[in-house]
Amino acid sequence: MSFITRFKNLFRNLHNLNIAVDAVIANKFRSVLTALGIIFGVAAVIAMLAIGNGAQKEIMEQIKLIGVNNIIISPKLENDKEKSKEKTTQVITTKKYSPGLTMLDAKGIIEELPTVQAVSSEVIYDTYIVNKGISKSAKITGVTPDYFSIFDLKLSDGQMFSESQMNSGSPVCIIGPAIKSKFFTNEEAIGKWIKCGKIWLKVIGVLNELSISKSATENLGVSDYNNDIYTPIQTLFIRYKDRSLITTTKLKNSESSSSSDENSDVNTPESQITNNNQLDKIVVQVKESKMLIPTSEIISKMLKRRHSEVDDFEIKIPELLIKQEQRTKDIFNIVLGAIASISLIVGGIGIMNIMLATVMERTKEIGIRLAIGATKRDVIFQFLSEATLISLSGGIIGIVLGVILSKMITQLTGILTIISPMSILVSFGVSASVGIIFGYMPAKKAASNDPVLSLRYE
Repeated sequence: MSFITRFKNLFRNLHNLNIAVDAVIANKFRSVLTALGIIFGVAAVIAMLAIGNGAQKEIMEQIKLIGVNNIIISPKLENDKEKSKEKTTQVITTKKYSPGLTMLDAKGIIEELPTVQAVSSEVIYDTYIVNKGISKSAKITGVTPDYFSIFDLKLSDGQMFSESQMNSGSPVCIIGPAIKSKFFTNEEAIGKWIKCGKIWLKVIGVLNELSISKSATENLGVSDYNNDIYTPIQTLFIRYKDRSLITTTKLKNSESSSSSDENSDVNTPESQITNNNQLDKIVVQVKESKMLIPTSEIISKMLKRRHSEVDDFEIKIPELLIKQEQRTKDIFNIVLGAIASISLIVGGIGIMNIMLATVMERTKEIGIRLAIGATKRDVIFQFLSEATLISLSGGIIGIVLGVILSKMITQLTGILTIISPMSILVSFGVSASVGIIFGYMPAKKAASNDPVLSLRYE
């Protein structure tokens, strides 16, 4: 094909496109109504994909917060009122004794199970912090060194606990960034002392700030790393309280007393729940995801044997719960996306119907064009261009509306939405395809008209 022929074809196509643009502009109101299906369809698809992307990001952040391949073991706590009621109604039987969750349980898991990567023992107490006249309630958590590696916690300043500090129960602590900003606003926190309960602890490290949602702390039991204080677990046992050393007699005496233990530096919980476990939580990190369930089953059997077959603990695998939640959200997003996509199909059908009606209205115009030398290809290109212009303009407006809608969803409902460039490209491509696919039949019908009959059409 010569250059002149190509130039002529280009000129004819531009001329046909110009006619299509004039026709769309001449019928503005009808064109807008025709494009509404595409506009709302594209906007709905972008908004739904944005919600899906936001949900996926939240789930990934939750997985990071709970750690990778983790199994969480926690004690089953008994309410004092329920316990006393049970004692008055039960038949006198010999009850098996269980020591509860202890450091020996954690040691046994790491030593006996080859599938385990690391084990973190935790003890958590509610206390209060005092420094330079400023007081604040907070949680102090006794941890082992593996705690920071399991949850991938990094320091913004200072250093981690040394082995000697861990073994000797030194009065040292690592604080969250929110504690640092409140108590050490315009000064260096490292090396300073802070009063936690009745004990003074030396700050040796400050954690990096982490973004933690309220739902993660409530639903998954994730610690608020930004507002907590961490100390070696031996420090908590030696300087605060070791529940494993409390005898039954002392426990009964303390329950009957309205005042707290004179050596206790922690607050008595209002829920009146008895906790005689040395540990509040054991987090077990497994080497491979596929070993989560088998390892949890072995741990369950091991702990029952160690606890004299007393079922006083529960095992959770939060990553599996999150993945199930992710699957549920994915299914929900697919359904919403499918419903939104139906709007695009309906919009395409609307374009086809309007274009078919347009062909009937402009039969004489088509006949005149064919009579003065226009080819069937020219007529097809003209009407196909009109349908494509309507769908593309609707797609562009729909993209803008979808972005605005996504932002409004975040502002009004608090649901995280993330608009990806891919969703915009897909929506724009779909809107263009809808115009071409649903515009082809009316365009072909227009080109197939007999010029003589078209000229006679009134």
